[in-house]
Amino acid sequence: MSETKTKIDLDPKYIIRLTVTLLVTCVIVAGLLGGVNAITADKIAAINWEKTVAAMKAVVAEPDATEFSDALEKTPEMEAAALAAGGTLNSVYEVQVGGALAGYAIKVIASGSQGNIEMMVGVDAEGTVTGVSIVKHSETSGIGSKVMGNEPLKSGVGVLDQFQGKNAADGTLAVGTNVDAISGATVSSRGVTAGVNAALAVAGVLG
Repeated sequence: MSETKTKIDLDPKYIIRLTVTLLVTCVIVAGLLGGVNAITADKIAAINWEKTVAAMKAVVAEPDATEFSDALEKTPEMEAAALAAGGTLNSVYEVQVGGALAGYAIKVIASGSQGNIEMMVGVDAEGTVTGVSIVKHSETSGIGSKVMGNEPLKSGVGVLDQFQGKNAADGTLAVGTNVDAISGATVSSRGVTAGVNAALAVAGVLG
């Protein structure tokens, strides 16, 4: 019986049939996975865009009257400006009010105390910060998270709100000079400050 089994296993027709079966199975599975991935990718993209729009609306002067462009093409000059200012450029969107350019929503990444801080910074057509919104962070709960949550400074102004009205005329923003930090969260405050500096630098390149 072993000899018969060996002959069957080595039969070219059997090997070809097995190969074709496996190939067809792989093609069907790949097709199904591709279809599921396409559907899932579209849903994920839609959810991500909703989150991006929410972050952008949080940093503009007229959220209800504002529309946003698709992400602009990043240039080496924009990326270099952000890097030199202490952050990394993620993406840039035009802020449009009544069909006219009213500024930019700039997503940047800077280093915090526990990892990266991803934030959206609104800058108007005159290069002035209109708002700062935290998109993602890993700062320590109860310490750095106070900055991320825009808790008030001793002055009563939210730690993120203090950046509103800042522009290139204020020079480089720095904690202890023209930016206040929440007690115990200096590193997180510096991270956000670096991100705002990066956004202002990018806005300067855009003109």
